[in-house]
Amino acid sequence: MNADWASFEHSLDTAGHAVLPALLTPDQCAELAALYPKSEGFRSRVVMERHGFGRGEYKYFDYPLPPLLDRLRHELYPRLAPIANRWNALLGTDTRYPDRLDEYLQRCHQAGQTRPTPLILQYQAGDYNCLHQDLYGEHVFPLQLTILLSRAGEDFIGGEFVMTETASSGQRAEVVVLDQGDAVVFAVNHRPAQGRRGGTRKVAMRHGVSRLRSGRRHTIGLIFHDAI
Repeated sequence: MNADWASFEHSLDTAGHAVLPALLTPDQCAELAALYPKSEGFRSRVVMERHGFGRGEYKYFDYPLPPLLDRLRHELYPRLAPIANRWNALLGTDTRYPDRLDEYLQRCHQAGQTRPTPLILQYQAGDYNCLHQDLYGEHVFPLQLTILLSRAGEDFIGGEFVMTETASSGQRAEVVVLDQGDAVVFAVNHRPAQGRRGGTRKVAMRHGVSRLRSGRRHTIGLIFHDAI
């Protein structure tokens, strides 16, 4: 993680998302994408069309997570927790997050949120993901990642990562351009934003994926809270 963290944090504050370029190597992306057809290592498979989520499918990893994802989850959480705590303070929310991921997961598990949430998604031509929020229970860490495993323009065409924000002042949509191995860190639910007349306003965030025109697209979703 060689990102300019000050610029990264500024992007999160002003846009609700920020890109970590080349978080994974092409070999690491291929290694993770190759897990999708396997049956072991996953706790469930979801076909999105059956639930009105869009088209495509995804699988939730089971514990123990693949070592690479477990390492990323533990390394990124301590960098993101101070941002999450600052956001909650600005929004007037009492919740504060501990310094270490294991302490936070213990909090989730004590509340009955014991199922792992990291997932791998697969899209093929015509597939898309409706705008949504990944909540899963009472305890929600306000930042998460999506990592693109496939090569845009080569493995697939279309399938852009899309974010929207809604506030009292209106709505805004943005396409986040990713290359293979890039990760976008983004707000799960709400983020603080500067009000037009000063002070802080709450902005609701949602994310999704536009329709894939051709090929196949794999991504990783790295979520820090566990599910009920």
